Amino acid sequence: MVMKPFYQIAIPHDDIKEGKFTLDTFAADLWSVYQNRGPEEYRNPELFWERTYETNGLKNLLEIARKRLIDGVGDAIIQLQTPFGGGKTHSLIALYHKAREWNAKVVVLDGTVFDAKETKLWEEMEKQLTNKVEITKGDTSPGKAKIMKLLEENKPVMILVDELLEYMVKASGVKVGETTLADQTLAFIHELTEAVKATDKVILVMTLPSSILEHYSEKAEEYFQKLQKIAGRSQRVFTPVQEDEVTDVIRRRLFKRVDEDEIKNIVDEIVKYLDKENLIPEGLNAYQYKQKFLKSYPFQPEVIDVLYHRWGSLPKFQRTRGVLRLLSLVIYTLMGKEIPFIRLADFDLSVKDIRDELIDIIGESRYYSVIDADITSQNSGAKKVDKMLGESYENYKIGTKASTVIFMYSFSGSHTKGATTKEIKLSCADLRYSSSIVGEAILHLENNLLYLHKKNGKYFFSTKPNIRKLVIDEMSNIGDEEIKDIEAKLLKHQLKKLFNTYLWPEKSKDIPDNEKLKLVILREHDKDKILQIIQSYGDGERVYKNTLIFLVPRESERTTFNRLVREYLAWNKIYNRAKKGSLEVTSDEKEEIRNNIKRLEEDLKQKIVELYRIVITPKKDGYDEIDLGIRPIGVKKTIDEIIHEKLKEENKLLEKMDPRVIELKYLNGKDYIFTKLLYESHLKTPGMSMLKDKSVIVSAIQQGVEEGRFGLGYINEEICCKYLGEKAKVTLDDNEIIIRKDFCEILKDKEKERESGKQYTQEVIYDEKVSNKIIQTETTTPSISIEETKERDKKEKESETIEESIDKNINSIHLQLTLEPGIGGLREIISILKLLTSRFKKVTLDIKAEEGSISQIEYENILETFRQSNIIAKEKHS
Repeated sequence: MVMKPFYQIAIPHDDIKEGKFTLDTFAADLWSVYQNRGPEEYRNPELFWERTYETNGLKNLLEIARKRLIDGVGDAIIQLQTPFGGGKTHSLIALYHKAREWNAKVVVLDGTVFDAKETKLWEEMEKQLTNKVEITKGDTSPGKAKIMKLLEENKPVMILVDELLEYMVKASGVKVGETTLADQTLAFIHELTEAVKATDKVILVMTLPSSILEHYSEKAEEYFQKLQKIAGRSQRVFTPVQEDEVTDVIRRRLFKRVDEDEIKNIVDEIVKYLDKENLIPEGLNAYQYKQKFLKSYPFQPEVIDVLYHRWGSLPKFQRTRGVLRLLSLVIYTLMGKEIPFIRLADFDLSVKDIRDELIDIIGESRYYSVIDADITSQNSGAKKVDKMLGESYENYKIGTKASTVIFMYSFSGSHTKGATTKEIKLSCADLRYSSSIVGEAILHLENNLLYLHKKNGKYFFSTKPNIRKLVIDEMSNIGDEEIKDIEAKLLKHQLKKLFNTYLWPEKSKDIPDNEKLKLVILREHDKDKILQIIQSYGDGERVYKNTLIFLVPRESERTTFNRLVREYLAWNKIYNRAKKGSLEVTSDEKEEIRNNIKRLEEDLKQKIVELYRIVITPKKDGYDEIDLGIRPIGVKKTIDEIIHEKLKEENKLLEKMDPRVIELKYLNGKDYIFTKLLYESHLKTPGMSMLKDKSVIVSAIQQGVEEGRFGLGYINEEICCKYLGEKAKVTLDDNEIIIRKDFCEILKDKEKERESGKQYTQEVIYDEKVSNKIIQTETTTPSISIEETKERDKKEKESETIEESIDKNINSIHLQLTLEPGIGGLREIISILKLLTSRFKKVTLDIKAEEGSISQIEYENILETFRQSNIIAKEKHS
């Protein structure tokens, strides 16, 4: 259903719609009407009755006055009380216009107008009735007889007495003989009531304060009690506006007409939504809430309830008058906006007139800065929350709306203040989104607003900074050294001692030059320092260059990490202040402090890994960089574990070596190689695979010898093959060598011949020149048979192919895998696929499954999984 904007259903009066009203428009003033001054809508009887809703109380009041003035019967004295809905001044003006209509004379005595030193009420009454002062002239009350004579000569008469207590306070300072003018005025009121009761067609209507909150002093309280006693002897008390009539008064005063059928349609839709979202207020069912909404439309019932019950209990807020002024401003700001009804969320606190009106009622100018910091400025917490909810919700400004609702719920003359999550959701209700997004916004507001508080499950604003504000202040005082301390602790916590680790070394000599694998952690990604450490050990050259692994931060993550550390330290400082008693906090705030410390501890464990994620390994002309990426949430691996796995995956770190690599790569074209040189070449030559430790080489040699791939021996003056096809003891001594299989067999044959006493035709002599480098190793080779030569040529050709595959780049790969039920190694396949997708722009996986079945639902789930993972899957139908 497309809903019309509220102003097309409830049509505002032109002055409100066009913004031509002033705040004085709703300041009804009896004396101004009597003087024929002030807004036209109060002075002009026709316009006045057009915009006045006649409540039951007002109708009864007018009927009693009519009977008394015209028929001379009924109650002579009426006291107006306005404990709930206000309407006192409006009722007096209504009486004034009706009395004039009935051709009665009207006396208006407004205690706020007269200067007690110049004006006595009895003289003012005679002046208004006769345009002269004769009968009542004097400083003392004239007495009942004179008053009766005056009333009798001028009846029918209506006497309207307003704000009498204020006049009494002023009169108490005016001396009259041994008494005061206040004492004389009390006597006059007593005599007046008696005279009015004794004279037909005369009525006295008085107003007195309804609450002690309006009194000025102990003296005022004394006069109040005396006036109540005098008036109470014969008064009839009227309440002009009952609670259930307030919405009718507002609608009549602000709107010239409404479309009841359209209202019913809109309210039906809204209430259905609220019922579905479980937002109907406690104590009401959907039907009851709908009836309230039908009466209050275009305002959501909470608008009226909060203004009358919460704001209406504040001393400076005049219920009906204040509500009308405020709602007129709100209506004007919403003209042209496509909203079907008005919520508390729609009170735009960025509008100066609305903001000024509210803060004037609150009586605390510091709320200007509260509103600016948390709700209205572009850098406010509420505006940040608007964006946090994502592009889909940003235009709804849910953060701003929710914080506005909280603000409107934050004030009351009683102890009741604040809004529950349900109340906030209700006043932000919008058929275009689920209320759950409002709940999410509230959680963000807790973490981003500076003056938002929570107590007993209710949110409210205060001029007192919240814990979050104190945290921000603390954050600004935290220095770099404190951040470094936490950073170092986090790093140490993230290391499992898989490597010898050196944290933030200052000089190259801080890192030993030995055979052990080392993890060097630098605080900055300093290229020159990395190269200097690789090349140098103090003033000399570093020998074991290929034992260095560097871990450096990704600088783009530094700002976020530092902010989190500052926040973590700040929360801890707040916690310590509260623990020592130097900071007073509520139980809710204590819980908030604990929760935030716990949250930040977990966040920092993740963020330190996201910061330190660039791994650097030496290569021939510089170094390689590997980005470890972001550790998945929930994965508990330490940084060095992640590095270890990544280097293995990239084939940069070996925990195990296949003996075929020695056979086909390192022995290729050579009769033998030195074991120690093979081992040390991995330690010294940048770019070669790193070894977890020497056991990698030892185990590979032992396995190769036992499998008969090559032999193991030593060189003294001659070459000797000691082991082949059997278990061998590997020492990595200076003269220990790995010997090509065929050559080893020849050597063993010669050894057997020697042992049997036969002569051999070729000497094998050790030349120490060949020991300089593995690639320069050459030996004198004994004569070999034709068959042995062919076999050797075949192996050399094969080794060349494998050498290319190890040393050169492959630009395309095409492998076909067949998986059988129960097959292992799926983790390794995933690891291989990760490697391939990181090295090739296009990797195609062809899945063909036969001789079995899955359900259509399972098949659809597979396709959906691919779609959610952004994997393009093309179906092939056979």
